[in-house]
Amino acid sequence: MTKYQRYSNNTVALTTVPKVRLYVERPEEEEKWFVNIGHVTERGRWRTAPHAHPEYGQVIFVRSGRGVMNLEGSSVLFEGPCVLLLPTECVHGLDYEIDVDRWVVTIEVSYLTQVNAKLHEFIQLWALPRMISLSTSSGAAVALFSVITKLADELESKKVGHVVGTEALLTSLFLMLARGTSLDQLDNDGATRNEVRLADRFRELIDQHYRQNLPLQDYASMMAVSLVQLRAACAATTGQSPTKMIHARIITEAKRNLIFGEMSVEQIAFGLGFSDAAYFTRFFRKEVGQAPSQFRVTARDQPQRMK
Repeated sequence: MTKYQRYSNNTVALTTVPKVRLYVERPEEEEKWFVNIGHVTERGRWRTAPHAHPEYGQVIFVRSGRGVMNLEGSSVLFEGPCVLLLPTECVHGLDYEIDVDRWVVTIEVSYLTQVNAKLHEFIQLWALPRMISLSTSSGAAVALFSVITKLADELESKKVGHVVGTEALLTSLFLMLARGTSLDQLDNDGATRNEVRLADRFRELIDQHYRQNLPLQDYASMMAVSLVQLRAACAATTGQSPTKMIHARIITEAKRNLIFGEMSVEQIAFGLGFSDAAYFTRFFRKEVGQAPSQFRVTARDQPQRMK
């Protein structure tokens, strides 16, 4: 639940980034939802404050119109046709200009993981939040819109085989996005399926335990692999060491707290498992190039809206 702190002047400060859940109305006899599509065409400006989705990822197809996305504290301008791809847990806010026509595809996290396992490029695609412009290819937006509307029809119809049909269309959607996106390609064609699986599992464990300062051996034990296997899988699929991946996750959370929260640097340090705020400051400066307090001031001074 989101917590707020009220000050004497009656203002309210956000102390944690809101974690929101999608409410999908379903008859009681139906199974749990795994994909949902919404079509939004509000007249006038529409804005959401920074938040995160712990239980699902989203593909937002902006068919027309423009706006700005507050992505982890940085402003990302977008103009349709384009796609905003938002993995689980990434912190984002959206400020749409007037008359933005958009389709929002929401995928439950366990199902998203299942579909991503079909192709390593899908895992790469969803590794980072992205703004994918479709303006350079005249047919890309039309093709993507066709797949999304077919997906919406499939979900609505509930015909025989609709689960299989939904998965096929969702796979086609991801494939179109992966082919049309400049993914951060590593020389990982030689990575085995098992290495890809291990690296993905390691990311999940990092998300669960990065505040606990666990030794690498504990991660390896939870995965029932050796340290050599863990290091090899991370190097083959991400080009990073396991330690570097853990540090990157800590820095991401630290930045979120500095930009969106009101906790002191000391409180953030202790919340991330550091027993010494001075050590946290040295760690942050080494990884980011700025002290936490400097980063907070610089990040908050950035313009967060379109002019």
